[in-house]
Amino acid sequence: MARILIAEDDDNVRRFVAQALTISGHDIVEAEDGGLAAETMVEQEGRFDLLLSDIKMPVMDGIGLALQVGAEFPDVKIVLMTGFADQRERAHGLDALIYDVITKPFSLDALVAKVDDALANRPVEIVSLARRHLNEAC
Repeated sequence: MARILIAEDDDNVRRFVAQALTISGHDIVEAEDGGLAAETMVEQEGRFDLLLSDIKMPVMDGIGLALQVGAEFPDVKIVLMTGFADQRERAHGLDALIYDVITKPFSLDALVAKVDDALANRPVEIVSLARRHLNEAC
């Protein structure tokens, strides 16, 4: 499947996400903050299919990390995570750079679906509309 770098400072969330994506068949590399994730990305010469990063982290936040990774490794897809509405708003200016923002708390199914959509390069607007219509039909 895909090679994914997870940048998340909360150990429990990072392990939860890593485990869910490993079970889905992905190769996972973990980083405890944005600074370590940036170093890992450079050391690995951008050989990741996806960066999944929390927005609010010490050392380097997810926005700074996304800007750096997007500039140096434009082929890496980026999905951000946050539990804070104000942080989600900060990411809106990065629409050309990131695939989407997933809001915490999220379910394993929602996480895996978002990652799969990003890796398949499905347009976010179409995926959101399709899921909304499916939920209304149920």
